[in-house]
Amino acid sequence: MLNLADHIELERPQDKLIRRLCDTLGDYLDQDQINECVRAYEFGANAHSGQFRKTGEAYICHPVSVAISLAEMRMDARGIMAAILHDVIEDTPVSKIELAKLFSPEVAELVDGVTKLTKIDSKSHAEAQAENVRKMFLAMANDLRVIMVKLADRLHNMETLGAMPSEKKRRIAKETLDIYAPIANRLGMNEIRHKLEALGFQAMYPMRYAILDSAVKKARGNRRKIIDTIEGSIRIRLDQANLPCNVVGREKHLYSIYQKMEHKKISFSDVFDVYAFRIYCDNVDSCYRVLGIVHNLYKPIPGRFKDYIALPKANGYQSLHTVLMGPYGVPIEIQIRTHEMHRMSESGIAAHWLYKSDDDKPEKFQARANEWLRDLLEIQKMAGDSLEFIDNLKVDLFPQEVFVFTPQGDIIKLPRGATVVDFAYAVHTDIGNACVSAKIDKQLVPLQTKLENGYTIEIITASWARPNPLWLNYVTTAKARSSIRTYLKHFKQQEAIALGRRLLEKELQAMHLHLESIDPDKIKALLDALGMPNFDLLLEDIGLGNKMPFLIAKRMSQDDINAAVKLDISEHRDKTPLIIKGTEGMVITLAKCCRPIPGDQIIGFFNPGKGIVVHQHDCPNKDIRKKNANWLEVEWSDDAKGDFPADLRIEILNQRGSLATVAAAISNQDSNIENVTVVDQDDKISIDLITLTARDRIHLAKIIRGLKELSVVLKITRVKA
Repeated sequence: MLNLADHIELERPQDKLIRRLCDTLGDYLDQDQINECVRAYEFGANAHSGQFRKTGEAYICHPVSVAISLAEMRMDARGIMAAILHDVIEDTPVSKIELAKLFSPEVAELVDGVTKLTKIDSKSHAEAQAENVRKMFLAMANDLRVIMVKLADRLHNMETLGAMPSEKKRRIAKETLDIYAPIANRLGMNEIRHKLEALGFQAMYPMRYAILDSAVKKARGNRRKIIDTIEGSIRIRLDQANLPCNVVGREKHLYSIYQKMEHKKISFSDVFDVYAFRIYCDNVDSCYRVLGIVHNLYKPIPGRFKDYIALPKANGYQSLHTVLMGPYGVPIEIQIRTHEMHRMSESGIAAHWLYKSDDDKPEKFQARANEWLRDLLEIQKMAGDSLEFIDNLKVDLFPQEVFVFTPQGDIIKLPRGATVVDFAYAVHTDIGNACVSAKIDKQLVPLQTKLENGYTIEIITASWARPNPLWLNYVTTAKARSSIRTYLKHFKQQEAIALGRRLLEKELQAMHLHLESIDPDKIKALLDALGMPNFDLLLEDIGLGNKMPFLIAKRMSQDDINAAVKLDISEHRDKTPLIIKGTEGMVITLAKCCRPIPGDQIIGFFNPGKGIVVHQHDCPNKDIRKKNANWLEVEWSDDAKGDFPADLRIEILNQRGSLATVAAAISNQDSNIENVTVVDQDDKISIDLITLTARDRIHLAKIIRGLKELSVVLKITRVKA
């Protein structure tokens, strides 16, 4: 039989840790909540069974150590459970759904949130991207407890770095100093921040850390007398004023000393010659009274006073800072704050409530900040599972921004509501101009898809692609909007010039002339007569329909450029048709009234400023030809390809599933529905106008035949008006 001493000797490290966790939780949670945490431990230990850390200890020791750190900050029960389980989704076969069933959806969401943040770890962090990574961490966590678990996780990883190779140590240390310590600072969690900075500094620069640590220990003995003298003087003055305050000599942190030496390019003695003290008061009024007393005791150094009580830092930090010239000519840094402010500065999580929103006035913002700080401290004092505390932790930290990844792991910051097209232009203008589709987390999505935090986006481009004017309806960034407009304006201009050249050459050929054979002096005289600065502008005007190609060609063929053209152009114009493919772009458009497709007899009209609009020959608007001489013979090219819209008027039985049957039949014929409008409907019949795509008249006829075979379809006609 084992005695107690033998039992303790055989006890596993994880058993000691869970007992320590339960003891800590016992200070502020009830027994039922502690039992739930133990149940989470048993589940986690089983899930991680057979897994070990590089230190050789069982893997479960790590999440329990993380939970202990959070328990010391009085984290609620579900936050502790999430800390114990924070690696099970990532490192074991356990799913989020399983966690939700066994524990609660809230615990499952917290664990899933930590897993998502861990995935950011695996991305490459360029130094210039550190601020975006920090913001992304904050933005991706809907619940601040996720970040608190992640910070505690990183703290324990830093404490157990010893088993890692030196190169990996430095990489993790740099990430800790660049990403995690600033996040802890942003959330007002200074105790964790200082620990992360010290461990990160030691792992990143072990020699510098050792030298600085040794220098601080040597210098400490010589400073003791000066510290005691200053501390004694301050205490005497406070007692005389009947102000009960605590005065504490403050030791500077090694990383803080190193940063000052590095950034200000000063020596260790210059940094360490500054003596630092904190004075803790009972209330805010006492803080300002103490400030007056120390300013009377030692002379303040001008420009070195900061009032963070009236104007707190962004992370909720509050304190009065002043620098005085003390005895022996040494500078003294003094921080004056209430006990409440000190507790907040060590483990506060107030960051996001202090972000100023667009509609906040300064006084409203300040009042809200102070009120929240008071409320949070009250809530933290309460034992157990405070629903109000949990609700307060669920926030959107950056309501105006989203952070997304490129496939290479770079982070792009965009305004909320931004789409895939905005992302493409943010990466590069050429990628935006050539994008045709995109993948989000390896799934194909439409270009108008709105982005959410954490998406990894891959843009698919094509050499033939160009910006679509419809993109302007949903892009949100100025860069995307201006790039699209600039491209379209330039592209339309180039198209108009090319079309103008084709039209002019066609008319000249009818007169047995060629553009190349026209005397340049004659062209210059014509440009002068028309007030055109260059020939391209004239071609653009022809292409846009502002000038008739027949009239310009006629003037070019005349000896006298300025002679009026008095011919009946409807009789003398070239009857050779202009060959089109239907994909020319913005200067040749297909009329929406009759929607011509390859195979239809067509005719073109010059529309000033827009180019040529192509109609069917039997379009109801054909009387334009009688009223207006600006028409042109056009024909479809034999190799016209593409998907062209066509309108069908369909009468179907008004019964459940009829429209779905019609849609399926259209899809089976390799066509796509662009729009459906219900024109008329009663109990028996529904008359619908369907806009679908067809390659040509033959394809459209095949679609119509397929639809006529459906029992629900009563009548089909192609709409031409």
